[in-house]
Amino acid sequence: GLSISGLQVAPSPSWLRFHLEAIGIKPINNVVDATNFVLHELGQPLHAFDAAAIEGHTIVIKKATEGSTFTTLDEKERKLKATDLMICNAQEPMCIAGVFGGIQSGVTDTTEAIFLESAYFSPDSIRKTAQGHGLKTDASFRYERGTDPEITVYALKRAALLIQSLAGGQISSEITDIYPEPLQPFTFPVRFEKIQSLIGEQIASDIICDILTSLDITVEDRTETTFKAVVPRYRVDVQREADIAEEVLRIYGYDNIALSEHMNSKFLASFPKNDAQKNKNSVAAFLSSNGFYEIITNSLTNSKYFKDIPLFEGDKQVNVLNYLSEELDIMRPSLLFSGLEVLSHNINRKQADLKCYEFGDIYFKKAEHKYGQESIIALFMTGNMQSESWLAPQRPVTFHDIALQVVAILQRLGVMQVQTTMSSDAIFEQKQIISVAGNAIGEMGLLRKSITQKLQIKPDVYYADIAWKKIIKLQRQEIVYDEVSKFPEVRRDLSLVLDKQITFQDIKSLAEKEGSKMLQDLNVFDVYEGDKLPEGKKAYAISFTIQDKNKTLNDKQIDKIMGKLMSAFENELQAIIRK
Repeated sequence: GLSISGLQVAPSPSWLRFHLEAIGIKPINNVVDATNFVLHELGQPLHAFDAAAIEGHTIVIKKATEGSTFTTLDEKERKLKATDLMICNAQEPMCIAGVFGGIQSGVTDTTEAIFLESAYFSPDSIRKTAQGHGLKTDASFRYERGTDPEITVYALKRAALLIQSLAGGQISSEITDIYPEPLQPFTFPVRFEKIQSLIGEQIASDIICDILTSLDITVEDRTETTFKAVVPRYRVDVQREADIAEEVLRIYGYDNIALSEHMNSKFLASFPKNDAQKNKNSVAAFLSSNGFYEIITNSLTNSKYFKDIPLFEGDKQVNVLNYLSEELDIMRPSLLFSGLEVLSHNINRKQADLKCYEFGDIYFKKAEHKYGQESIIALFMTGNMQSESWLAPQRPVTFHDIALQVVAILQRLGVMQVQTTMSSDAIFEQKQIISVAGNAIGEMGLLRKSITQKLQIKPDVYYADIAWKKIIKLQRQEIVYDEVSKFPEVRRDLSLVLDKQITFQDIKSLAEKEGSKMLQDLNVFDVYEGDKLPEGKKAYAISFTIQDKNKTLNDKQIDKIMGKLMSAFENELQAIIRK
């Protein structure tokens, strides 16, 4: 470190502010901005202490006292651990070394002299401290990954001269450089044959050595078959033969590696009848062609989203022990909130009509030290169903819009005989559980406001998720063809006045149970709820398609089928029939 006195703290000039803002750093003042500039220029963190706050004009570097407290620049009081390395004055700590400065020793508008520090810290120590306090700073990010121990003095001089040009003042001390045990370069043996084997090309030994030398990697004790690689300390990513092969290959050029004319295999690949990737591509193409956008979100998420939701109890969550951020501390137990983050981001930027889908995995704890993982396809819909146009009036997305997409996906995969059951829970205000042959495979419906408000989303959001592997297993193995019938189909319409709680699924299930095999299809083409009906009632207008594939039906046969259906509706559903 060194001292600079007689300086004047002020806003940075425009060129420096522009450079920092361009990489997302908020300018503070000319002294702090200079240290941040050098940090990103050279990769060496620095810290400027207000000289007036250095009690006793002494810098002491030592481990913290277990349980002591320290207030950092963000005005938070933190409890220290005995493993935390601190930069202190004669009386008290001033900085968590390599991580974060203290509120009392930082540079302010009244600062007239500073002590500028440049140091190398053990990556293990800094990472442990940063993780323990939940702090991620530009300095800790670099120290954790390994900085160059040989650049500390150069970076110090660069920053000192830059500060002097920006804030004036005089360098008022010699450089104090404490480096009792210089760190040695990484040294390890390398075999030419191993490098050539990993690359897959017989690259000449001279070329390998020339490439390494150009990268500041010294070649020593070279023989015909081996050499010793001496790697500078700043190359923390090069510490074994495979790393040397990668360095050689990236300079030699991937395109210069010849492809073999033959492809060898030790086994014959077997292809499943149901190709999951092919099915995924098919469904993705279908959704994209229907106006959906595919999203890809982080597998890590914020545990706070799932607080107070019984469906995601804390003991079922997969916690990340060494999380990089408090907002990414668990593996996601659902695709719900990561997708809502995407909706919120777009809605805040005036993109309110959204249809999105995601293929992703969710994670959960099954028992002590046992974990599960499941593949899911999730759909999100909010805003208007289509863009504003003179061709058709705008209308908001409804439950039936997302249900239509889910049914279409299942039909595309050949999953038939789908049943739905109405329900609700802590996530859905209204939902349908989707089942096939009595097995639940997913759910869809309108999300509760308490869920969407966690991400400040005001419009209604419809959400569906389906267990992808389950529907792949249920997929029809073969394609079934039916001959096109020569005989005409007949349509009959009925208007049913029913209690509001009766759904179309109830009507459909009863019709399939009581109708004959000649009932090919039924469809709702109108629903009425209004003052012309008694309170608590609604009217369905339903079409029934009847066909005998072996002969032409006559009126008597059609009337018999319809009579049986009407009787069932009246007796089972207490329906009032309007023909």
